[in-house]
Amino acid sequence: MLRSTLWLGFFAAILAAWSVMYGMSMDMDLDLLGRPGAAGARMAAMDPRMPMYMPMATFGPLFAMWAIMMAAMMLPTLVPTLRAYEDLMTSANGTRAGWLGVLLGYFLVWVGFAAVIAGAQLTLLFGGVIDMLGIARSPWVAGGLLVAVGLFQFTRIKEVCHGVCHAPGMYFLGHWRIGFAGGLRMGLGLGAFCVGCCWGFMSLGFVGGVMNLAWMGLATLFMVIEKLPQIGQYVTRPMGFALCAAGIAVMGWPILTGG
Repeated sequence: MLRSTLWLGFFAAILAAWSVMYGMSMDMDLDLLGRPGAAGARMAAMDPRMPMYMPMATFGPLFAMWAIMMAAMMLPTLVPTLRAYEDLMTSANGTRAGWLGVLLGYFLVWVGFAAVIAGAQLTLLFGGVIDMLGIARSPWVAGGLLVAVGLFQFTRIKEVCHGVCHAPGMYFLGHWRIGFAGGLRMGLGLGAFCVGCCWGFMSLGFVGGVMNLAWMGLATLFMVIEKLPQIGQYVTRPMGFALCAAGIAVMGWPILTGG
């Protein structure tokens, strides 16, 4: 009964996070692809230095938005990890308190990352690199970011971090701690490796807009697939090639069209 309740609560939290993100996107007059309507276009063109309260130019609301986004996008990728912990509960004295500790530790790391990327968004906004909707103003910035994240897929850092995320059972065996505090410690470690593995996909929000629900959904789907034990290792580098190609296309399109 407790197991079912915890899993239902876990998936309810994910659903609630997606519902909040959808509501925020509609309030900003954006469609599912992040394209603004008339009101959204006016918001995008606003100067963040205007003497008025603008949530998308203020750290607190931006941090809250990114924290909720982390729950919507990253908690689904934790399912294999939580299942791996459950597999060890009998043989290694795991507990439901430890399960919750893993979950909390993992999410705390991503909340910390939310603070970092919210600060980065403000820096880019006030530097004129992105607009109020978080969309890169230059195709060179957008394309360069796509290429950078694509190239990261081939690095040793990505390989090591993905190896841990892809096989969480091995991480548990090498770092096993019992109880809630032990689970929290392991969750913090797993969260750190996960940020190292997936930070690039979060940063791609600046290509099409941080409130682009289509990007959020596709990025979440890919990160879930990347962590599946059976196929995860086969998709990392092909995605790197795809991102690099997309980045080159984005940078080359204005040249080809004379734009």
